[in-house]
Amino acid sequence: MSREGIALFLRTMIARAYPRIIGQNREPSWVLIDVGLPLLGTSAYVFIYRALGAPEAYIGFVILGGAMTAFWLNVLWSMSAQLYWEKESGNLPLFIIAPGPMMGILAGMALGGMFATTLRAVVIMLAGSLLFGVKFAPANPFPLLGTFLLTLLALYGMGMLLASLFLMWGREAWHLTNLLQEPIYLLSGFYFPIRALGFWAGVLASWIPLTLGLDAMRQLLFPGAAAGLLPVGAEIAALAGLSAGFLAAAHRALAALERLARRDGRLTERRR
Repeated sequence: MSREGIALFLRTMIARAYPRIIGQNREPSWVLIDVGLPLLGTSAYVFIYRALGAPEAYIGFVILGGAMTAFWLNVLWSMSAQLYWEKESGNLPLFIIAPGPMMGILAGMALGGMFATTLRAVVIMLAGSLLFGVKFAPANPFPLLGTFLLTLLALYGMGMLLASLFLMWGREAWHLTNLLQEPIYLLSGFYFPIRALGFWAGVLASWIPLTLGLDAMRQLLFPGAAAGLLPVGAEIAALAGLSAGFLAAAHRALAALERLARRDGRLTERRR
């Protein structure tokens, strides 16, 4: 990519991220929903674990999972189905004819959503810690921060890919979004160590970035509290591979959309 192309990509990404960062903080009710609902679900699991007499580290597992729930919901509703909703509202043609690349537009969506959701996740972590007395004190915060950022890169890369596929599939985008919401809570181990599903079930669920990201962060935050699915180094390497794979697949899916538009004058699959 030329220097001009890189500059255009970055300008497009920043321009698309700006309304997400500003707009999501203009509606107070959205903040309440994004923070309050995950915190309510998290609190329910905390009380269950305490009623069963589980180790206190499991309370930390739940709070961390509740914070990451905000990212999954953001990817699902504000990334995966976004291009389809833009098409329905009439904004998608403006994205298509704009000189900025579509990959830059999706990257801006991811960056804006990532920034706004991180603030909400921090509030969930702080509130959970204050309410339930959980202390997060990693021995070395840099591997934890790197794992967190790599998890977000892979997760939002998956969101870019799903955005392209959902647009192709048309009306099914809404149903697919609803379909994927709850199963990922189970397969990613939001509220329990993923090893509890069994080693091979956890390995099969590892194509979801949150599965490996949560497991690695729990091992770094609570060493020895529960058996991890894989060593932290292996999970970080797998997250790097997922990041590259999802971003490459998203790029190819967008290219397929452009070919479909040029050939048939449409952006969704033909229905019989």
